[in-house]
Amino acid sequence: MASIYHSAILLFCFIHPLIAALVQEQPLVLKYHNGVLLKGNVTVNLVWYGKFTPIQRSIIVDFITSLNSNRAPLPSAAFWWKTTEKYRGGSCSLRVGRQILHEEYTLGKVLKTTHLLALASKTNFAIDSINVVLTAKDVAVDGFCMSRCGTHGSSRGPARGTYIWVGNSETQCPGQCAWPFHQPIYGPQTPPLVAPNGDVGVDGMIINLATLLANTVTNPFNSGYFQGPPTAPLEAVSACTGIFGSGSYPGYPGRLLVDKATGASYNAHGVNGRKYLLPAMWDPQTSACKTLV
Repeated sequence: MASIYHSAILLFCFIHPLIAALVQEQPLVLKYHNGVLLKGNVTVNLVWYGKFTPIQRSIIVDFITSLNSNRAPLPSAAFWWKTTEKYRGGSCSLRVGRQILHEEYTLGKVLKTTHLLALASKTNFAIDSINVVLTAKDVAVDGFCMSRCGTHGSSRGPARGTYIWVGNSETQCPGQCAWPFHQPIYGPQTPPLVAPNGDVGVDGMIINLATLLANTVTNPFNSGYFQGPPTAPLEAVSACTGIFGSGSYPGYPGRLLVDKATGASYNAHGVNGRKYLLPAMWDPQTSACKTLV
């Protein structure tokens, strides 16, 4: 039976600004643990569990495509992704591979981690691919909302590979997993931002998917870049939780761009005129969280 490790996106934790300032004074260092990273051409396979509209699917597919496109103006999703090149081994180019629509809820609407691995296995595991399971807003997953908004892990059987799970939190916990597009449940009660694609749940999924894609390619088998214990590591983007623009502090995402027509907040352009809000990523050259704006 495959053995699995997984690291979760922790819920946003808001702390006193004075404590936050003291924490920020300490250098942030993600140690390289001499393991394999995902570099070169990497295929991202998508398993859609539950009902997603064609528009919702296109928002997510366009985001993944945007990470390696030079067609979008700056600041772009591709420029955000280029920070992963600064980790050992050079660039990682993502492309969308197979897509499987699994709308019949054959595993039910309450899933455990074993179910996620079974769904990820719908496309074969390979060292040069990431199998992504996306669950619809009416699907509950073990630990979802209570301790995580998504997770990444690996199978260590004959076919070694990686997987990601991200859930749509729109009706279950948008205050935790779709912030800053929804009022937070805890901490400073700042007004929610307008989601750039008009879908709080899916725009929240983009933040968590971006986080987990960066964490996966820089720490695919729990032996790459991370800080802290392997069972609960701080990784490339999870080390920068809650930071989206310059001047951010707990409860405030930072200064962002605003679409004059819709009032939506964003910091990255994508293909097909898309706009996205992407989290800060740890930059190995500066040992600091890097934002696009």
